[in-house]
Amino acid sequence: MARMRFSIVITCYNQREFIRAAVDSALAQRPLVKEIVVVDDGSSDGSWGLLEQYGDSIQLIKFPKNRGAIEARNHGAGRATGDYLVFLDGDDVFMPWALHVYERIIAERTPKIIFAPHTWFQGAIPPVRDEEMPLKIEFVEYKTLLSKDRPIGQSASTFVIERQAFRDAGGWSPGIFHLDCQDLCTKVGISGRTILICSPPTAFYRIHAANSIHEVQPFLKMVHRLVGKERAGQYPGGREHRFQRRAWMGGLGFFWIKRALRRGLYKEALKLTACGWSMVLAAVVRRCAICLTGRSPVQTIELMNKEEYAHAFAGGEHHSEA
Repeated sequence: MARMRFSIVITCYNQREFIRAAVDSALAQRPLVKEIVVVDDGSSDGSWGLLEQYGDSIQLIKFPKNRGAIEARNHGAGRATGDYLVFLDGDDVFMPWALHVYERIIAERTPKIIFAPHTWFQGAIPPVRDEEMPLKIEFVEYKTLLSKDRPIGQSASTFVIERQAFRDAGGWSPGIFHLDCQDLCTKVGISGRTILICSPPTAFYRIHAANSIHEVQPFLKMVHRLVGKERAGQYPGGREHRFQRRAWMGGLGFFWIKRALRRGLYKEALKLTACGWSMVLAAVVRRCAICLTGRSPVQTIELMNKEEYAHAFAGGEHHSEA
């Protein structure tokens, strides 16, 4: 029996209009060996009945009441058996080559963590035609996640982590939803080899009215919490990695200070500056050092040749709405 390489963990709460597209995009990731764990987080909009139609093609878990995305993800990950965990929010969609990209990187470099870019969209999912299928992967390799020297928009739907590394870190932190990815990344920041994919993107990130990214104040609150965790010594790495962690945290703080100022939240921006100024300074120092020494080089590997694509992806367009 083939070893289970990937466990895809999909979570949803009252996303009946989106969840079918998410699950279908996971099922379409063939012919790779995978399992799909779907956690319905106490939906009341009929999502459960829709998900039951998938039968044995997915592992379906239903919470009797809403517990939040973090507990749903951790529960799904606890059921997983694959070597790597691949998360997908119920309103997002994998691109047809997502797992092929991850598999190629894993076979080549065996990383602990993979981050990939995503493409934002509104309305109908953009079609992907055969001629748009990527033939190569551009990426940067780092010794650890905290040593990365390039920015990337962080999303749970483009985050891949070795299952054991996830377990060693304690999974997603309870009570931290906004900035959940940033918190987990700090927890696994020194776990080992990290691959930052520059292209191609591996997921469509759906923009809609309920997205948490439309808010600012909950994120500001969470920045304070993450800064507090760092000051309390709750992240791994000790003094040896203290500067890297604080520069990482400072970059995060600087981003949200700017967002607060744009929204006219001057008092909140001042509070965050006063709380995290030393970490922002560490981020500035690190950025200057990167400018002097240069960034880590972008590497390229072949994803598939045209014959392999013809076998793996038959048909003209992918990801049309169900």
